Amino acid sequence: MVVEYRTEGPVAIITLNRPEARNAVNGEVAQGLEKALDAYEADTSLWAASLTANGKAFCAGADLKAIAAGKGGEMRTDKGGFGGIVARDRIKPLIAAITGSALAGGTEIALSCDIIIASEETNFGLPEVKRSLVAAAGGLYRLPRAIGMAPALEVILTGDPLSSQRAYELGMVNKVCPTTEVMDEAMKMAHRICANAPLAVQASQKVAKRALVDDDETLLKAGQIEFAGLAQTEDFKEGPKAFIEKRAPVWKGK
Repeated sequence: MVVEYRTEGPVAIITLNRPEARNAVNGEVAQGLEKALDAYEADTSLWAASLTANGKAFCAGADLKAIAAGKGGEMRTDKGGFGGIVARDRIKPLIAAITGSALAGGTEIALSCDIIIASEETNFGLPEVKRSLVAAAGGLYRLPRAIGMAPALEVILTGDPLSSQRAYELGMVNKVCPTTEVMDEAMKMAHRICANAPLAVQASQKVAKRALVDDDETLLKAGQIEFAGLAQTEDFKEGPKAFIEKRAPVWKGK
């Protein structure tokens, strides 16, 4: 399978498994990734997920051989766009655990995740202009939001790579570590998230992801709506109760 899916407690682990092609996206990868995300989002026992890859590269972007064969349209799905992910409306947290390079569409897939853990050897980049192409899967607007306009334009217009350390310094990457520690760090992050009330995490993420898009008034109302929704749940009662009883809360996601 070109996309592997497994679970470990409350965490889903999604793995790109096309190492012979540097995990380049073709139709099979796009469909497989969408199917894995469908399974994660639908399973109420799963509260966080990690997206990683087998081989020396996280993802080299679009499969140019497939494009040359007239199969470029297969790399997009109706629900998720390129790779079955970049345009998807997700609810639950997704952590990118990146070893090796993540270039072109690989960077765009990484940017569509919520948290990025990268290896010291990882390079990001949008080299499309070097091939008279355009980074049309979200990179042109997500990268400026992630690292600021000036450095983003340098990356976009030169097509030159961005090291994981520089990406960390600019605020795109959450943590940089040795390659052998990336997955462990991603799982630690996932379990830190899973220690919290899952519905509150999802509601908070929903509003926070609009912070650079909507105005303050809209965001304030959105936060109030999410709070009102949470007030109707069992977990909303469990949080204060556990605090008063001086014990760890037992979340149900209900």
